[in-house]
Amino acid sequence: MAAQREWYEKDYYKVLGVSDTASEKEITKAYRKLARQHHPDANQGDPAAEERFKEISAAYDVVGDPTKRKDYDEARRLGPMAGGFGGAPGGAGGGTFNFDVGDLIGNLFNRGGSRRGAQGAGPQRGGDVEAELTLNFLDAVNGITTTLQLNSDATCSTCHGSGARPGTSPRLCQVCGGRGSVEDNQGPFSFSSPCYACGGRGQIVDSPCPTCNGSGIERRLREVKVRIPAGVDDGQRIRLRGKGSPGRNGGPAGDLIVLCHVSSHPIFGRDGLNLTVRVPITFAEAALGGEIEVPTIDGTKVKLRLAPGTQNGTRQRVKGKGVAAAKGSGDLVVTFDVMVPSKLSGPERKAIEELARVSKASPRAHLEV
Repeated sequence: MAAQREWYEKDYYKVLGVSDTASEKEITKAYRKLARQHHPDANQGDPAAEERFKEISAAYDVVGDPTKRKDYDEARRLGPMAGGFGGAPGGAGGGTFNFDVGDLIGNLFNRGGSRRGAQGAGPQRGGDVEAELTLNFLDAVNGITTTLQLNSDATCSTCHGSGARPGTSPRLCQVCGGRGSVEDNQGPFSFSSPCYACGGRGQIVDSPCPTCNGSGIERRLREVKVRIPAGVDDGQRIRLRGKGSPGRNGGPAGDLIVLCHVSSHPIFGRDGLNLTVRVPITFAEAALGGEIEVPTIDGTKVKLRLAPGTQNGTRQRVKGKGVAAAKGSGDLVVTFDVMVPSKLSGPERKAIEELARVSKASPRAHLEV
């Protein structure tokens, strides 16, 4: 990618109000805040706001793209005078400039010199789209294919992305020859910039589409079919490649980022890939031991053996009966709750009184009371 003049003249980090070490998430957050504040729709008739919005968008187009940001940082580090002003090889003086800055930057990134192959704006990746989805507990455990309703940028339904009115077609830009960029040669320096005639698209639309005004993209309600993998947890974000906003100038679409909310279950809980369940047992079952049935998430039941003298809060683990996800499978962790009856029948009371009479050991002996 050839370095553009603006890269040396403008500090895009300053435009967005972030440091040059800001994370991708911090840059996106700052851009969205500024874009909402200065968007033309929110500032009707204010040309200053419109210019500010364009400046913000131009900054984010560079530092919001990891590849462009890397090139931008490196170009600004080197500076437009990178390479020095040495004379001809073997000469004693001379001070002639025998290099091209565009070629220097182009060769640095292995993308060719600016004089012979600049790509200008070129294809641009579409933006990411964020959405929220509420899942019931079982769908989160097992995975689900569902449809999301999104109000976002989409390929224009009238012109199918060409930007031209139906029945017409874009024509090749004669200024840049379809490259989308033009050269600005100033003596020893050569800068590449988006073509002023076509705006970097490489094509000119003489009859713009009435729906998208020539952009090829419209904002509308669209349905997106998504596959949520098994084992997604509450608060987890799922990135679905290529399901975000459409790209421009033939660029790839962005991603759809789905924030998942998982509803609780009346019986089961969750701890990572492990499922949890609390099972009440009677005093007699706890004291004498025995075999009981325990439910599992798939609707089947498993039998567990209680040891005589099982205490309240005792746990048993059922292997492989937790969440089955791509990264592994969990277990079912069963916690036993010994239930003390709140009301006793006559026979029950007599039986417990007899137990109390014959019991000699005190559970409080260690307290010396």
